[in-house]
Amino acid sequence: MPGREIRSAVESWNGNGDGMKLGLLGGTFDPIHNGHLAVAEEVKDRLDLSEVLFVPAGQPWLKADTPVSPAEHRVAMVRLAIAGIAHYGTSTMEVEREGPSYTLDTLAEIWHRLGSGDDVYFILGWDGLSQLPRWHAPERIIRLCRLVAVPRPGATRPDLAALEGSIPGLSERVIMLDKPQVDISASDIRERTARGVSITGLVPQVVEDYIREQGLYRTGRQA
Repeated sequence: MPGREIRSAVESWNGNGDGMKLGLLGGTFDPIHNGHLAVAEEVKDRLDLSEVLFVPAGQPWLKADTPVSPAEHRVAMVRLAIAGIAHYGTSTMEVEREGPSYTLDTLAEIWHRLGSGDDVYFILGWDGLSQLPRWHAPERIIRLCRLVAVPRPGATRPDLAALEGSIPGLSERVIMLDKPQVDISASDIRERTARGVSITGLVPQVVEDYIREQGLYRTGRQA
């Protein structure tokens, strides 16, 4: 079922006992780009995931001072980018939830819908893993999922030993990947669009068309 929403996706697994493996890829997706898609495909293949759900953030509390595009545009671009890909789905739970977006709340909501034999893999960048001690209740997060850390442009490989000192048990819950190495960033795409520079090849064509049609990122740091 291409582009499945979180409710239909996880409810279909509830109590099935098949040991489904669900990947979660969160972010502002402002915009979603080919780097995000490469990460999702690499992790799915490496870990043999059943499905990857893209979770656009509502109000990311770590980016409270950074303006982001209206959720309707970010969700629309995600849906366009993954349309027709059977093992990808979309969750709007964070944009529908009032207040700041916390990963813990998202994981808890998903676990209410999963079967007892299912596993959750939360995909994040090396930079996100390095900042995990700053996240809300990281010690509870690692009990609800396995973390899959992937390279990000300009990010250095996290020091797991140092992180273990802040979050005991973390190292046993992390899967470190060294690829894909994709040098694409949403901020660069926004800046290029604002300057009138081509973004062809950086985002799916349908996303490029949407950005142009909606006039996103054209004036200042438009979100």
